[in-house]
Amino acid sequence: MPSPAVSLPHGDPAWRGRLIGTLLAAIILWPLLAWSEFKPWILLDEQSLKATGRFLAAFFPPAHSLDFLALAAEATWQTVAMATAGMALALIGAIPFTLIVTEQLSVSRIGTGRIGWLGRTVRQAVRWLLILLRSVPELVWALLFVRIVGLGPTAGVLAIALTYCGMLGKVYAEILESANPHATRSLLQNGGSRLGALVYGMLPEAASELVSYTIYRWECAIRGSVVMGFVGAGGLGQRMDESMKMLAGDEVCTMLIIFVLLVACADGVSKLLRGRLA
Repeated sequence: MPSPAVSLPHGDPAWRGRLIGTLLAAIILWPLLAWSEFKPWILLDEQSLKATGRFLAAFFPPAHSLDFLALAAEATWQTVAMATAGMALALIGAIPFTLIVTEQLSVSRIGTGRIGWLGRTVRQAVRWLLILLRSVPELVWALLFVRIVGLGPTAGVLAIALTYCGMLGKVYAEILESANPHATRSLLQNGGSRLGALVYGMLPEAASELVSYTIYRWECAIRGSVVMGFVGAGGLGQRMDESMKMLAGDEVCTMLIIFVLLVACADGVSKLLRGRLA
């Protein structure tokens, strides 16, 4: 005998909560939008639409002369070199900072379960240093270094190194802290060094996540290198700034295509490395 049909309510039982949440979000966001002077309707102004149309019309066809492509290739290589060199310097600083701030690698915790005052002071000082480094955007560091070392990629490399050292040191420590501490603690209790505990205790479990985050930050460094070019740090951004000032939309279009391809290649490298470590 078939079971009787069960009548289901036609209305959404959570509609009141969703309506209240939507109203609260609108009440909170509206003054924030007003204070930020967010006026998207300006884009629909007749003058803005005409300027946008003229600018976009100049994008096609993209610039493809051999001379310009050669200049774009040189600027692209300089951008990648700037991001890679900055990341390498950031790693040189971030790895020892990670060893210091990661509590699981603290030898003083073995046996006593507590960290001495000197260890706490050093660890806290390094944490504040990492906060300082990542609090200042790389664009601001680039502006400062352009004043010190002059125009060119050196300012961009130093800016990326400082900002990303703070970011990598913080996130690396958090990733390692979330790993299973059993292997690390066993190595330290049996006389292993902090570096050995890191390499043989933590890295096998956290390597995939660390590589993924490092490649992601390398992508961000490439994007940051382009932005810093607008303040004189060289690379693709500086060429793009020059083309935009000359209203050469076809050249800007070509460099935007190159930029998208760069990020796509970095994403492919990230997937390849994650697959090998899986």
